[in-house]
Amino acid sequence: MADQQEDGVAMAPVADEETQNMAVATTNSEVAAPTEKKVVKKIIRRKRRPARPQVEPDFFTNEPPPQTGTTFNIWYNKWAGGDHEAYQQTKSKGRCNVARDSGYTKADGVSGSYFCLFFARGLCPRGADCMYLHRLPGTYDLSAPNVDCFGRDKFSDYRDDMGGVGSFMRQNRTIYIGRIHVTDDIEEIVARHFAEWGPIERIRVLNSRGVAFVTYVNEANAEFAKEAMAHQSLDHDEVLNVRWATADPNPMARAREARRIEEQAAEAIRRALPAEFVAEIEGKDPEARKRRKLESSYGLEGYEAPDEIHFAQGPNAVNPAGRRGYEVEYQERPLLEDGTAGETETAAQEANQQQPAQSAGVFSSSTLAALGRAKVAVASKPAAPASTGPLVGYDSDSDE
Repeated sequence: MADQQEDGVAMAPVADEETQNMAVATTNSEVAAPTEKKVVKKIIRRKRRPARPQVEPDFFTNEPPPQTGTTFNIWYNKWAGGDHEAYQQTKSKGRCNVARDSGYTKADGVSGSYFCLFFARGLCPRGADCMYLHRLPGTYDLSAPNVDCFGRDKFSDYRDDMGGVGSFMRQNRTIYIGRIHVTDDIEEIVARHFAEWGPIERIRVLNSRGVAFVTYVNEANAEFAKEAMAHQSLDHDEVLNVRWATADPNPMARAREARRIEEQAAEAIRRALPAEFVAEIEGKDPEARKRRKLESSYGLEGYEAPDEIHFAQGPNAVNPAGRRGYEVEYQERPLLEDGTAGETETAAQEANQQQPAQSAGVFSSSTLAALGRAKVAVASKPAAPASTGPLVGYDSDSDE
């Protein structure tokens, strides 16, 4: 018996150790749930880079061009007379690369700044120190109608060759590109090169003549593209002739331009009006239409007030919303049946309003009241007797 008790006592610690090992094994076999990591979004704000100088400052020289005429014009830096087409055969010395050359300049801190003409031609040596903008015109970069995006004055009519700045008499968004190397994929080449200067609305190509017409969405982009692509080359060694396009005589083009102007006017009106009002007019909100029909009935079944009455504004507007901002300071009290009940109350209010003002003066209210009741006699000045006639009588020549 004693041996069995000793064996039982000896086996008890072994059982406890096995139980602990099993518990440890069970604990270790459990996989802990993964803790959710806090996701931190980092907003990287890249600093705008400064505009890069496109050419060196000593790139420009003051040497006159080769003599092609008899008289040199110092204002236009060219010879009078000679071959007028000679300068068109010379390729431009620079070309703008918007992705590489654009950046901020001193003009970004000045509102109403114009774009750099030399930047468009790829020949600006100033870079970030330039007083003009070194970027593409945007949708809201609007200038006065009598100047272009570079700040140059426009004229009332175009030049004979449709070159130069242009005219302020009409909005021209189409440029003419001539002397294109004739290939089968002219339209693809023109679209690839001219899409760099802004969003394009329409491209028309005459393959047999090597001519293209590019219409931009904004006039400022057309002005920029005309200067940027003048005397440039496409995929070949041609020298482009870029001009302003004449008015398209096609009736469809005129209808398309009129429709575009109407859409611009509608968009401007849509931005000026509240969003709820626009949605109600365009029928995009059926609940607003039901609410309008209920509000414009004014308690009369089957009646719907027209827009002239429902949206009228002023102190006498039927719609309470139209009277907002037109309230008068003094509202007349409604008349009572006998017409005398409100008079005493009004007189009492006026007396209460005048009493503080009278007591604040030099004289007291009782003194002012006594002076008001006193009868002051004012001596009237006797009127002068009316004159009976002139002091001296003159005889007429007819009496003789």
